[in-house]
Amino acid sequence: MVAVLDELGLTVLVTTVPGLSAVGAAAILAETGDLSRFTSARAVVKHAGLAPRERMSGTFTGRARLTGAGRPGLRTAAWRAVWGCLQTNKVYAARYRHLTTRETNRLKPTQAQTIIASAILRQLHAVVVHRRAWDPALATGTTKTEGPLVAA
Repeated sequence: MVAVLDELGLTVLVTTVPGLSAVGAAAILAETGDLSRFTSARAVVKHAGLAPRERMSGTFTGRARLTGAGRPGLRTAAWRAVWGCLQTNKVYAARYRHLTTRETNRLKPTQAQTIIASAILRQLHAVVVHRRAWDPALATGTTKTEGPLVAA
């Protein structure tokens, strides 16, 4: 799998994400195929089955949960990538820490890990499709000149 990454010239790009190994990225890309076929990074997350959906039937609306739809192999590959990223990637480690320790709407560890797995897929899509190295400022939602992005 890593040899295919080398042939495509993606090994150096995907390993710019701290904590994501060439093998982990190759496993994700083997499950997704060509990432440029997806219209957005969100579509990759949906393809993996990591996007929550509300259960609705008639007038009943349930809680938003993962449905299990999508590619189980892709979810597994993304889930495995989380472990390495949480150990060495300061951006993802800080986000995980925030999600699991905030005062309101504190998440369980597995919920936070699912969010990090989704973020890895979105960032990998951006790196591969745009052929630009991973940028921690973009991953945190900040720009170098403007500071944190704030919803208007």
